Amino acid sequence: MSQGKKFLGDLQPDGRIVWQETGQVFNSPSAWATHCKRLVNPAKKSGCGWASVKYKGQKLDKYKAAWLRRHQFHMPVAVTDESPASEGEEEELLMEEEEEEALAEDKTRRPPGKGATEPAHPGERPSPSRGARGFLRLPGPPGPSRNPHTLVEVTSFAAINKFQPFNVAVSSNVLFLLDFHSHLTRSEVVGYLAGRWDVNSQMLTVLRAFPCRSRLGDAETAATIEEEISQSLFLRGLSLVGWYHSHPHSPALPSLQDIDAQMDYQLRLQGSSNGFQPCLALLCSPYYPGNPGPESKISPFWVMPPPEQRPSDYGIPMDVEMAYVQDNVLTSDILHEMMQLVEFYKGAPDLVRFQDPWDQEHTYLDKLKISLASRTPKDQGVCPVLEQVYGVLRQGS
Repeated sequence: MSQGKKFLGDLQPDGRIVWQETGQVFNSPSAWATHCKRLVNPAKKSGCGWASVKYKGQKLDKYKAAWLRRHQFHMPVAVTDESPASEGEEEELLMEEEEEEALAEDKTRRPPGKGATEPAHPGERPSPSRGARGFLRLPGPPGPSRNPHTLVEVTSFAAINKFQPFNVAVSSNVLFLLDFHSHLTRSEVVGYLAGRWDVNSQMLTVLRAFPCRSRLGDAETAATIEEEISQSLFLRGLSLVGWYHSHPHSPALPSLQDIDAQMDYQLRLQGSSNGFQPCLALLCSPYYPGNPGPESKISPFWVMPPPEQRPSDYGIPMDVEMAYVQDNVLTSDILHEMMQLVEFYKGAPDLVRFQDPWDQEHTYLDKLKISLASRTPKDQGVCPVLEQVYGVLRQGS
């Protein structure tokens, strides 16, 4: 069996395998096993796994080594524990050599991370610091031709015959605030997600969003805001559980740079602990023309780490299923955060002009209201407060 798929074959006296389903003949069990694994996952380059087969708790290479010592008595017995490689092992060694050659040719396949004070092009978000050795690489043409802003389709866990490793529940107030933040500017925005991780139930609960009110290249302001967020987390008894950012006019799909950043955040939250600690990423696309309507597209994703033997590869961006929890009220700290965001972007050249038409029927302010409506608590008492915020937006733009 391979990843839940069952393949049946007949072992012939001469060592060949006849696949029962198609009648195709393979010269060895290794060749047949490798063929089956390629059918299950064509993108994965791997050996047949023959070297890991055990008999009575011992790997087959132990028995092969003993057989070799008995039948080749004229040869000196090696003091090491090495044994001749099986056909499957030889295939795996060849694959490793090919991968090393590819890595040697691909030393510049990923652009280096930008420094904290290095200016970025308009709309680019700050990326987290990275080590000298890259973590990730996706299948495709390597090298300088790889644009870090290339978008990548997410993969479902079902598509790779795996279960989602953790459950997620997100508060409506979280989506409300990050959606509001993303609507304010034509540039990308970024913020942090806070909540709790329950090891026993494997449930990640996202309770708060903390927008970053800082501009690209402004390292001093960014450090101050992050310290404020850290203090807020501590006072509320919450933990950092992820981050969010926007693609104002693009689909809510992760870019290569986003995948890189997410993998870095996952490793940071994991730290040196042996236990699993998830990190969630949320992408918000408020103004992408391909969205079905005025409501923003918000997509969660998580990165499947690359294989241990290929740590320089990109991981796979995975679609994350999450439960939506409707809050009863829009808390005062959320409203305060909204006013701070409005004040921060006031007069900015990339501020959205909310009086302008978004389409033939709606202004940008109308579009914002519609998008936030499904995330607004049932408590109608917040409506006057929200209208006050909308009034400031109308005047300020």
